[in-house]
Amino acid sequence: MKRWFVLIILGVSQFVMVLDSTVMNVSISTVAADLGTDISGMQAAITFYALTMAAFMLTGGKLGDKWGRSRAFRIGSVVYGIGSLTTALAPNLTILLFGWSLVEGLGAVLVIPAIAALAAINYTGRDRVIAFSALGAITGFAAAAGPLIGGLMTTYASWRYVFVGEAVVMALVLIVSGRIKDLPGDKTLRIDLLSVVLSASGMAILVFGVLQSKTWGWLVPLNPPEIGGTTIAPFGISPVAYLILLAFVVLWWFVRRQQQLEDAGRVPLLKVSMLRIPALRSGLTMFMAQYFAIAALFFVVPVYLQTILGYDALQTGLKILPLSLGLILLSVVGSRLSTVRSARNVARIGQFTLGIGLLLVFVAVQPDLSDWIFAIGMFVVGAGFGLLASQLGNVNMSAVSKDDTSEVGGLQGTFQNLGSSFGTAIVGSMFILLLTSGFSTAVQSSEAIPDDVKQQVAEATSVGAPIISRAQAETALLDAGVAPDAADEIATLYADEQLGALRQALFLVFALTLIAIVLARGLPATIPVPVAGGKNDASGPEDQPDGT
Repeated sequence: MKRWFVLIILGVSQFVMVLDSTVMNVSISTVAADLGTDISGMQAAITFYALTMAAFMLTGGKLGDKWGRSRAFRIGSVVYGIGSLTTALAPNLTILLFGWSLVEGLGAVLVIPAIAALAAINYTGRDRVIAFSALGAITGFAAAAGPLIGGLMTTYASWRYVFVGEAVVMALVLIVSGRIKDLPGDKTLRIDLLSVVLSASGMAILVFGVLQSKTWGWLVPLNPPEIGGTTIAPFGISPVAYLILLAFVVLWWFVRRQQQLEDAGRVPLLKVSMLRIPALRSGLTMFMAQYFAIAALFFVVPVYLQTILGYDALQTGLKILPLSLGLILLSVVGSRLSTVRSARNVARIGQFTLGIGLLLVFVAVQPDLSDWIFAIGMFVVGAGFGLLASQLGNVNMSAVSKDDTSEVGGLQGTFQNLGSSFGTAIVGSMFILLLTSGFSTAVQSSEAIPDDVKQQVAEATSVGAPIISRAQAETALLDAGVAPDAADEIATLYADEQLGALRQALFLVFALTLIAIVLARGLPATIPVPVAGGKNDASGPEDQPDGT
């Protein structure tokens, strides 16, 4: 038990970091009503939280180099705990934005890179594989358990208790964190301010643009913003395209600045040379692909279960539970597989397994849910995640020296954030696009709907069809003065097209997941063989070919 004490501390912290945002997503309606705001206000808070994480994750990792990873972890835990308590006591949206989106976000950018770095520092060899497998399993379990915990809290208590609990947990973590072994920080290290500004602004602009794509459109403007009554869509192009272009320009400037600092013998915020390491580059891109898939799935499944089938948050959480079971089980199996199979092959098996699970979920998503196929599909999805989780964190950290673990931790957090943002945005915008197109075509083709009502529907969905239930759609139509027969016909068409669009979006996730198998090419193709000195020998492993 003593041997894994540090891992328990890090694992508990990892659980809190991931649980937080999933609970907020599933409790969004309840929180909005409690704070006297609307869904748009809550979506702004969620977006701001994502921006804070994206903007400062690399800086958080670098501060770990300067202060020491353990100290950064403790400071981040304090900041995060204060943010959680502020969120729990928030009387309105403004305080929630400050406590959750800003303060918690700033705490997280210190804690998340430190967790990965401290795991790499405290464990080596076989134990490091187990440690990163466990952290990966905890991440997936927290993501899957979030809807269940959020559902329980919002149904039987209050969402505020979740954040009180987080504050208490981080306080306990702080008390026992002194036992974590660390490397000394470099107090003389000077962080380049321009690099921080370029990194923060580039990542924030990129993530903001991607997240707004569901509303504004990627290229063709759907519902662009207005300033003083003037629509912002230069040359008929969505603002998202300009934001992403601007982000790439800023990030190119950032990369160039890092190279200049390295060439001048100064310390960069990010060692660009690390990205030329094949194992790290491949590990990070697969990390992003993994979180793309999980974010996309956690967008599609709640829409299907809650909006189409009418499940509540608690029922949704229970349906997702098999994913957690598969993830925990296969993360353990994956850590054992690493003694007989290379990281490349285990990751490929994991990615393929993930794809098979998504295909089963796709088959199960019907007007009437096929419970067993859905449960098996979610379990297999979790199994794929578990196999990936057992490899990628360890591969990324093993690709660099211990002095660079904080930077890699920051990179992992950044790629995780990017994967999640792109997963939600791409699948969400595709779903809305397909729903709008299919619904409009179906309405215009129906002979049971009067022409004037067709015109009303066309105008109402010109900027994208809303994501609402069949009952809500029919009620809205009746309130607008549409005749009951026509309202019933339109609502039925809407429900049919909604399910069809959701299935197509889910199939896209399946296809992209299989394509992402090629990203594993740069992962190690050899099997680590422990050398004399024990399974936790700091001298490291030798390698032998996989032979497969």
